[in-house]
Amino acid sequence: MKLKGWVLWLCVVALLANEIFLFSANRQKDTALSRLHEAQDQVDQLQGQVDQLKSSGTAAQSTENSRLRAENQNLTQKFAQLQGENTRLRQQSQKLNQQLETTRTAAQQQQEQLQQMQTESQQAAVAPEAPADMSAAAIAQINTCINNLRQIDAAKQQWALENDKTGDALPTSQDLLPYLRGGVFPVCPSGGAYLINMVAVPPTCTIPGHALPQ
Repeated sequence: MKLKGWVLWLCVVALLANEIFLFSANRQKDTALSRLHEAQDQVDQLQGQVDQLKSSGTAAQSTENSRLRAENQNLTQKFAQLQGENTRLRQQSQKLNQQLETTRTAAQQQQEQLQQMQTESQQAAVAPEAPADMSAAAIAQINTCINNLRQIDAAKQQWALENDKTGDALPTSQDLLPYLRGGVFPVCPSGGAYLINMVAVPPTCTIPGHALPQ
């Protein structure tokens, strides 16, 4: 009878221990499941963040690519414009060089004409149609004045040539300064005044006898 009682108590104790173990196991299972759900939620959140980052990264990359493409297009257009401007400047430079060469040649020809006129003036013993009793000083003044008139006439012809002027054009003394020696308008040694006249008309001096040979 006592043995049965002990066996019964042992069964009860074992049953209670088993219940406690099952309760503890269930608690651990619930805790594990709760942690698993939390971990799954964190994984879902992280996956959402990753997807968001991928989406924003793709959008940012697309925006950057669009910006770079537009910038490249602008640079291409600017390069084409610079090439066109460079070509225009090169053509303009060539044109200016041609004009400079033409002006240099004309200036050289004018210088040769002036030197020739000086030589002719120096070789002239007396002025054309000078009276026999005229002093050497007066003759020298006439020769100087005639030489000045020749310089004015040469400058006037050069001005008309370079500026496409006709025979009825009337230049001023300022117009002729670039074509005169030293950029100075000549002065009559006898105090006369020079009349430039039209391109087709030789210049004259107000002093009688101071005139270019016909």
